[in-house]
Amino acid sequence: MPPNTTATSGDKPGTSGRKKGRKARLVVILLVLALIGGIAFGAFWSISTVRASFPQTKGSVTLEGLSGPVDVKRDGYGIPQIYASSDADLFMAQGYVQAQDRFYEMDVRRHLTSGRLSEMFGKGQVKNDAFLRTLGWDRVAKQEYDTKLSASAKQYLQAYAKGVNAYLKGKDGRDISLEYAALGFTNDYKPAEWTPVDSVAWLKAMAWDLRGNMRDETDRALMTSRLTPQQIRELYPDYPYDRNKPIVREGQYSALGKSFQQDGASSGTSAGTQGGQGTQGTTGTPGGTGTQGTQGTQGTTGTAGGTGTTGTGAGLTGQLTGLTKVLDDLPTAVGVNGQGIGSNSWVVSGAHTITGKPLLANDPHLSASLPSVWYQMGLHCRSLSSKCQYDVAGYTFAGMPGVVIGHNGKIAWGMTNSGVDVSDLYLEKISGDGYLYDGKVRPFRTREETIKVAGGSSKKIVVRQTADGMPLLSDRDDELVEVGRKAGVDTAAPDRGDGYGIALRWTALDPGTSMDAVFAMDRASDWNGFRKAASLFDVPSQNLIYADSENIGYTLPGKIPTRATGDDGSVPAPGWDSKYRWTGFLEQDELPYEYNPKRGYIVTANQAVVDKDKYPYTLTTDWGYGTRSQRIADLIESKIKDGGKVSTDDMRQMQLDNSSEIAKLLVPKLLKLDLDDPEVRKAQKLLEGWDYTQDADSAAAAYFNAVWRNILKLGFGDKLPKELRAKNQCLWVERAGSTGPLDDQTKVRECGQRDADQAQPDGGDRWFEVVRTLMDKPDSQWWQAPKSGNRPAAHDRDELFTRAMIDARWELTAKLGKDIDTWSWGRLHRLFLKNQTLGLQGPEVLQYALNRGPWKLSGGEATVNATGWNAAGGYGVVWVPSMRMVVNLADLDKSRWINLSGASGHAFSAHYTDQTDKWADGDLLPWSFSAKSVDGSTKDTLNLRP
Repeated sequence: MPPNTTATSGDKPGTSGRKKGRKARLVVILLVLALIGGIAFGAFWSISTVRASFPQTKGSVTLEGLSGPVDVKRDGYGIPQIYASSDADLFMAQGYVQAQDRFYEMDVRRHLTSGRLSEMFGKGQVKNDAFLRTLGWDRVAKQEYDTKLSASAKQYLQAYAKGVNAYLKGKDGRDISLEYAALGFTNDYKPAEWTPVDSVAWLKAMAWDLRGNMRDETDRALMTSRLTPQQIRELYPDYPYDRNKPIVREGQYSALGKSFQQDGASSGTSAGTQGGQGTQGTTGTPGGTGTQGTQGTQGTTGTAGGTGTTGTGAGLTGQLTGLTKVLDDLPTAVGVNGQGIGSNSWVVSGAHTITGKPLLANDPHLSASLPSVWYQMGLHCRSLSSKCQYDVAGYTFAGMPGVVIGHNGKIAWGMTNSGVDVSDLYLEKISGDGYLYDGKVRPFRTREETIKVAGGSSKKIVVRQTADGMPLLSDRDDELVEVGRKAGVDTAAPDRGDGYGIALRWTALDPGTSMDAVFAMDRASDWNGFRKAASLFDVPSQNLIYADSENIGYTLPGKIPTRATGDDGSVPAPGWDSKYRWTGFLEQDELPYEYNPKRGYIVTANQAVVDKDKYPYTLTTDWGYGTRSQRIADLIESKIKDGGKVSTDDMRQMQLDNSSEIAKLLVPKLLKLDLDDPEVRKAQKLLEGWDYTQDADSAAAAYFNAVWRNILKLGFGDKLPKELRAKNQCLWVERAGSTGPLDDQTKVRECGQRDADQAQPDGGDRWFEVVRTLMDKPDSQWWQAPKSGNRPAAHDRDELFTRAMIDARWELTAKLGKDIDTWSWGRLHRLFLKNQTLGLQGPEVLQYALNRGPWKLSGGEATVNATGWNAAGGYGVVWVPSMRMVVNLADLDKSRWINLSGASGHAFSAHYTDQTDKWADGDLLPWSFSAKSVDGSTKDTLNLRP
């Protein structure tokens, strides 16, 4: 998680990262000097220790278990291309090479997925481990390996593990990575051998961060403590199908050929059966709230009202508050704990490209981490045959065989998160050693887990699950248990008994076949083969785009639940009633796909998959709102109109589009406001003639985003319950049970409880839509805010906008200085790359050694160049396009790619962050694929011999 940021001055955009990179190369010298000064890191912190873990990239290495020679060719960025003559040798070499570059990262990941972080980092991780043990990712992964995966997938996983272990053989921790040397001061931890299950379990962590609407589900329930059902509906408006088109417009959804067109009636579907957005307040949700007060920065809020019809009320609020705290504290795998997960991908047919062949682009939006979550590489059989079936290159995860996103010699594919709802929370009525279900008490299934703690005593926990395998998450927090015992209920709910708990139903807790899907996609050679491979990709459900030399397509895979009538999964459900349990799963041929649409392109950017009136199943009620997807579609349309053609560089330029859609809506209104203060008018003038692009050097972008942040704070943030607000946001609220006028005796100071990058309103495109729908309601209560200090009260929309412009002017004066000529968006909007373990909590000198940044970035929230920031917490970058690629199907060697950091996880390797400056500037690197092109770009060759 990026740190709280403060503004800096000077430096051109993009230069600060380069300066930091040059300084980092001096850290080895500084560490040695620190030893002389008496810092107790001993001989571990010698130059030889730092270099000891660097990989051998030249010469020859003997690996026991290979059946033939393997060549590892690395380009000038250290990106490996592996050449072998059998599948087993190829994946064994992949394990060896990834361990060379990233084993510490791999080791941390497997401790994360198995709930064993405490073994590496001590007692501070016990609570996280307990929660992860409760989820049981590694147990499910073992079930997958034992019962679900094909024999060939198991062989590949075994070969990969054999390669990792060949690298580890005979090495001490400090020979593997300098982080192990640091751990050695407090821990006698020694890395264990790698297992195939360690690789499979990583898919569970990936699925967790891409799990869908769990955050929205809890947020809606928490809002009931302060907002009415109608108010909650206004904060979750319907998806704007008329303005932001869904992914599938001309496709099909079944083997019977049932189709649905964006224009015209659907064929064979039952229109209108999908649950719309804003279903809060239906049966199963907490009930009414108290009256809305007059709220503001130091204003007041209404008191919470009564409990709801399912007996959740205060009990559910307390349970969910505790649950969100646990979730927020968990280390992120690829995302920001379920927030901010996005991505762009699109494909353009050859009819609209310069080459006459398709172009495919992808840039997944994930947490900024160091090293990047992605690992670039190529896996090549010297000759394709039944013995050696792979010729593929792209992005994968360190610790996992195969390639996840990329292309082979025939096809290319990309992914974005579909956002379909594959997880539900259930409020369980606990009774003794069991739970209530349809009027009877069922016993929990239990298991005991022992958490080993570095430097401390082991801790035992008991995990309880329902009969259908749902873990009881609330067991992991004493406060949750106590709140469950005291939960207030009404007469419609079961008796309290021993309290209430929260259980989770999630598709990833069922054994699946996603690992088989990765291998099958890597081998696929046409659309039918790709669709067949996709059918194995059960979790996480992803939007998959496709291209071969003649065709383009889209398919939605995944294990997607069906629910009983009236239950759309948008809020926690009563677990004691069987009618809220899942009824089954959609079949693969019931899921939408699209192949060679007439428009000649397909865009996926987390928008609705299909129009709700043209598809009979509910996929989710919480799509992204389509701001990015529609902007990409508009850019493509503007390029191809009148016969225009799209180039590879056009695709790259589209990825860098910084246009702010919310600015286009608000700026014309902001420019009409009459401002008394001449200093505020100076800031207002920055918006005159602004083209709405959020470049790093733009003063207008800095001021507009500050105005946007203050509009959200005044209009919405100050009216939300404390469970959703940022920790540093405090308000005066009415004391529970008080009556009469608000005064010093009837109000209390209430501060937010969310970490800054998890709080609301986050400023994403849901909030774009909220504000858009309220623009023609200037007298809405959302536009009201009380007086605060010398700031006037706002009684309507224009007064609140005026107040936001004033507040933004003085906020930026404090952060950037009074002279608006020195303002720039990049000074506010900065990226820090932090090592996700010791770079967060290690000694300062170690953090300095492992971390990099800042970089001043263009882009913003819900733009195509999605350098995300959370408006409730500040302007710092919290998630990013974690990689970018453009695949040219006319000539694969003319494809381009870039990673957020670099190939290496070694802090002082030349390839630790050697791609970041180019990434920040929007550049792409050449992507060699053919043997001739790879040979031409090779700088180092390592020969692996049996």
